[in-house]
Amino acid sequence: MANSKRTLFLKRRLRVRNKLRKMNAGRARLSVHRSNKNISAQLIDDVNGVTLASASTLEKDLGVVGKNNVDAAAKVGAAIAERAKKAGVEACYFDRGGFLFHGKVKALAEAAREGGLKF
Repeated sequence: MANSKRTLFLKRRLRVRNKLRKMNAGRARLSVHRSNKNISAQLIDDVNGVTLASASTLEKDLGVVGKNNVDAAAKVGAAIAERAKKAGVEACYFDRGGFLFHGKVKALAEAAREGGLKF
């Protein structure tokens, strides 16, 4: 029986997350989610189970409501980097989930790095 796209995505997401957890214990996690219409990022403290900062294209103040392109992803990346600094986080690890590090996800990561996050 062939695996569905969703099943393969979930397996890939768990594989990526488990590898990152082993290598980066104790650091915050920058988690990215991408849908067909929006892209969002969260800075998560896994030890306490708390979201430290978040940014999404659903926020009106970013000016990219409902857009899911490379420019919107870069704005979300810059916003999450700025909010991470306010929360006192300088270093984290990048959790791309089951998404490939290409296009929108890569643009978000590069904008966050330019904003001062280290991963």
